[in-house]
Amino acid sequence: MPEARLGATAGRFATGLLGVGAALLAWKLAAGAIASPLILPPPGEVLAVFWRLLSSAPFWRAVLGTFGRVAAAFALSILAGTATGTASGLSPRVKDFLAPLLTTIRATPVLALILVAMFWLPSSGVPVFTAFLMAYPVMHTSVHSGIAETDRELIEMASVFKVPARVRFFKLRLPSAETHFLAGAKNALGMCWKVVVAGEVLSQPARALGTGLQDSRLSLDTAGVLAWAAATVLLCGTSEFALGLAARSAAKRRHGGAA
Repeated sequence: MPEARLGATAGRFATGLLGVGAALLAWKLAAGAIASPLILPPPGEVLAVFWRLLSSAPFWRAVLGTFGRVAAAFALSILAGTATGTASGLSPRVKDFLAPLLTTIRATPVLALILVAMFWLPSSGVPVFTAFLMAYPVMHTSVHSGIAETDRELIEMASVFKVPARVRFFKLRLPSAETHFLAGAKNALGMCWKVVVAGEVLSQPARALGTGLQDSRLSLDTAGVLAWAAATVLLCGTSEFALGLAARSAAKRRHGGAA
């Protein structure tokens, strides 16, 4: 059984590599056909710029700055989304009370939020505020769904046997919300990366990936823009992968302790 699982994983990895290779080949052919590095530089040129970025101190200071903003926005969205999602899952009145706010946030374009936030906050705070507003509804909805979808029969049985509300919450509702919480956290983290960098492009804080993107654009350095974008994608993917590993490790410890 472990061998079959390992073989399946290797097969998926090989298929993924094949897809990446096909995409790079298509990119190289398109760049050759266009024959204009300003419009579409070839992969080799972007890779060379990317390696130069990795060896520069300003790049790593930008990574740390952006990572700190992403972490702040993610933590705020987790805390606020979990709190209000739990409350609305337990109380329909809270759900109805928060519905107009959540609808407004979801309907507001990200660019509009960034521009308005630039009037209120310093350049370093704009990306955090905007990313929090975008990620918060994701966490709220995920946690609300997990709490509200707890098996009604179990809840009714617990009520019949007069199980204390605290025990019902921690033993029934929280385990039911675990999968929804993890899915929401992963989506919120990816959204934080994208919105933080977008906010940095406009607000131009010091030490930021978005600032590097904007500087390359103003210099008409298309390869630089793509290299900074590639760094953002890699960091986002790595952080999501690390979050998944941490969640699985925590689940194993919890189930092992329960056993």
